[in-house]
Amino acid sequence: MDQLLSEQNRQYQARARELARTAGAPIAVEYDREAKYPWPFIEALRESGLTRIWFPKEYGGEGAGVLDMCLVVEEISRVCGGLATTYLVNALGSRPLLTFGTEEQKKKYLPGIASGETLLGFALSERASGSDAGSLTCSARRDGDHWVLNGVKKWNSNGQYASLNTVFATVDRAQRTRGVCAFLVEKTDPGYRVGKVEDTMGIRCTPIVELHLEDCRIPADRLLGGVEGQGFKQAMTTLDFGRPTVAAQAVGIAQGALDHALNYACTREQFGKPISSLQALQFMLADMDTLTSAARELTHNVARAIDAGASNVGRLASHAKVFASDTAMKVTTDAVQIFGGYGFCRDYPVEKYMRDAKITQIYEGTNQIQRVVIARDLIKSAERALASVSTD
Repeated sequence: MDQLLSEQNRQYQARARELARTAGAPIAVEYDREAKYPWPFIEALRESGLTRIWFPKEYGGEGAGVLDMCLVVEEISRVCGGLATTYLVNALGSRPLLTFGTEEQKKKYLPGIASGETLLGFALSERASGSDAGSLTCSARRDGDHWVLNGVKKWNSNGQYASLNTVFATVDRAQRTRGVCAFLVEKTDPGYRVGKVEDTMGIRCTPIVELHLEDCRIPADRLLGGVEGQGFKQAMTTLDFGRPTVAAQAVGIAQGALDHALNYACTREQFGKPISSLQALQFMLADMDTLTSAARELTHNVARAIDAGASNVGRLASHAKVFASDTAMKVTTDAVQIFGGYGFCRDYPVEKYMRDAKITQIYEGTNQIQRVVIARDLIKSAERALASVSTD
């Protein structure tokens, strides 16, 4: 338990824990196996009011902080990483609008998103453009009072159920990042079509699809923020704010797997005694707990920095995301090992945690990219320090 949590933090944590227990845990296995969209959980989220927490009160929200959001995500992820993704993608998709949208755009869309009635997608990646977000081929062309979008977007969570997408496209590929713009695209817009639905290893209750934009015409006032060429900055800022919540998802997945592994170790007997009495397993459990606790502290640290108004959080966000997701992968793999042969069977819960953990090392910036971000910032800081010394 984080002793620095405020009363508000604890209230959000408790609300999310109860929601996960009553509405998440009973359906997690079924909806994972059948890859069904978890409408019962979505409805429970709406009724709980937790869809509102990251929005300002003037748009129907509760004005909670990033730390509150991380606590909610961790509790949901503790029972199911896929259910947490359905929650997370609405935060990710709405963050560009919340941070960069015009007042008219915010008033039009944010109340419906806050209530949970409007589900969102975040369409940045493409088939040949993943980590290199400046190489987009999806094009945007101004045509009078409209924009016309053409291209295919990849890895779009919430899939066919998202009624609003933040879509990134380029007005000029030669300008690379300076040509990228963000657009608010509704599923009813002409030329908008959902394509292939991916058959994924984990987070299977969250559909991940291709979006096909075929002469998709949208009103000119759907250019996010009303200014061209700001899309790359909007995307990178959004990901900096989103990575702490992915870290929180990873922490929750790790904690859930640890919970199951610990309970199993205390009840499974070999050689006439619980396997928890074996020092080899004790050391495994100790390492799993230590890593999970450290990942949680890194996550809370960056969330508090954002809530305090810190301006340069990219490195901190990458610290949390890379460490927490690597931790989730190791802890869930060790949980399977502790279950032995049973861990390899779908009759037991930990194999699902391992499958769900893997995506946290990949989406919202692969862990290799996170290390690039950390190293670049680290080197720049060192160069500034050396330059300062040389001029003294």
